[in-house]
Amino acid sequence: MPCTGRAPRLYSAVLGPARRPAGVGCLSPGEDEGRCSQWSRGAPAAPRVPVLPPSMGLTWKQRVFTALLGAAAVSGLTALLLVLVGTMNVLLPPDTKFGIVFDAGSSHTSLFVYQWPANKENDTGIVSQALACQAEGPGISSYASDPARVGESLQGCLEEALALIPKAKHHETPMFLGATAGMRLLSRKNRSQAEDVFAAVSRALGQSPVDFRGAELLTGQDEGAFGWITINYILGLLVKYSFSGEWIRPLEETLVGALDMGGASTQITFVPGGPILDKTAQATFRLYGADHTVYTHSYLCFGRDQALSRVLAELVQASTGLLIRHPCYHSGYRGTLALASLYESPCAPAAPPDLSQNLTVEGTGNPGACVEALRKLFNFSSCDGREDCAFAGVYQPPVQGQFYAFSNFYYTFNFLNLTSKPSLSGAKATIWEFCLRPWKLVEASAPPGQDRWLRDYCASGLYILTLLVEGYGFSEETWGGIEFRQQAGGADIGWTLGYMLNLTNLIPAEAPAQGWAQSFGVWVAGVVFVVLTLAATLGAVAVQVFWLQD
Repeated sequence: MPCTGRAPRLYSAVLGPARRPAGVGCLSPGEDEGRCSQWSRGAPAAPRVPVLPPSMGLTWKQRVFTALLGAAAVSGLTALLLVLVGTMNVLLPPDTKFGIVFDAGSSHTSLFVYQWPANKENDTGIVSQALACQAEGPGISSYASDPARVGESLQGCLEEALALIPKAKHHETPMFLGATAGMRLLSRKNRSQAEDVFAAVSRALGQSPVDFRGAELLTGQDEGAFGWITINYILGLLVKYSFSGEWIRPLEETLVGALDMGGASTQITFVPGGPILDKTAQATFRLYGADHTVYTHSYLCFGRDQALSRVLAELVQASTGLLIRHPCYHSGYRGTLALASLYESPCAPAAPPDLSQNLTVEGTGNPGACVEALRKLFNFSSCDGREDCAFAGVYQPPVQGQFYAFSNFYYTFNFLNLTSKPSLSGAKATIWEFCLRPWKLVEASAPPGQDRWLRDYCASGLYILTLLVEGYGFSEETWGGIEFRQQAGGADIGWTLGYMLNLTNLIPAEAPAQGWAQSFGVWVAGVVFVVLTLAATLGAVAVQVFWLQD
């Protein structure tokens, strides 16, 4: 079989001329025919190693592309290892909880919003005031004849509270209404009417999106004790945050007493120097892991409004006509009022048979006679010879330490410019001098917005002096320990904050949320390797799309 084709010679760098595989034609027409036929017959050939020509190796462009892909893979893997290995378990900042408290007093209702972290300190939340709002209209007890209107008076402040609290937290926000002396008096006078008012309040507030826990009638003892908690908490005397990052409890000797006066009642609460002999005047509670025992007593009908109304009613009883000369009102003052209004409260003395007439009241501006009229409200003789008695036979240990006086104590002394801690004799002199001013001068020099209470500041100032000195037993030496304040630490002083502090024990403490975090150095390294990965990947893509195609 003749050789019919010509093919290029194949060489191996090691073996020399390559041997023709079976079925391959002769190298040239002149080649030995027998040898050619031997190839054609499929004689076995020696093994060979093919070698690519230099033109078929990786170009330097391909090497760049391969290097970029390798760098991207290495840096990406390093970043992944840093993320997985360098994380640690951490506690995330605690969530914030909110609470709403309505203070339904005898003369008005106020709303307070409080907030605290969900992880509580020793079972009591770290509570701060977020909102204070005074509702429109009088106290809820004034709606006894028309309970349906009481809900309307609370809506304005409630809407402010709902706007402040995040909507997602409305359903978990507890709301309480605490009623004090005004409703205590209404319950005494007409229990059915009091129940109707509470029912109307519950219906109105129960329709709100928050968790309304109900309306409650506070006892006088609770009101006094919660006021004591409030002021000591605000001043950081129950618990405070140290520079070392720990919550610490100050010494019990630093705790201050609380003097509260509303429209219908007044309270005194403090830690006495010895044991409390009358256990009915003792309040015990636990806050921040510590137990506290205080003396507290509430005097119903001895709030400012009720006390001054009782003085006028006594003057009417002693008068033979409808013209009443009032020693606690400034000379030159003259006004009229309905006789029946003096006898609406259970605190008033027995009413005369005819209540349809009006009274005319003229001021005489006689502070000495005013004090005598005020002293008739107290039964001081029942405590003669007893050091542990205030008045009306009520047990009270001797006062000691510092006190904070708020509510009507503050409002009266602030108007009289007596909040800068003058001496007892200086306070007396200032009040007497004010009472001796003629009514026209008082009106002309009064700041705006005081018309409603202006005629009563003389009587109120003398009443506070009589209560504190002859009633509670403050002297020239202990008088300097009284601070007259409305606020402290950014919060209003009153019973509501203490009430919320106490109620947070009923709200479960949530465990702090957990998450994953990295140290700063590991985080920076991870970011660097992620950036390198992206840069290498983008470079490889650019080489593939633009450079290699060229």
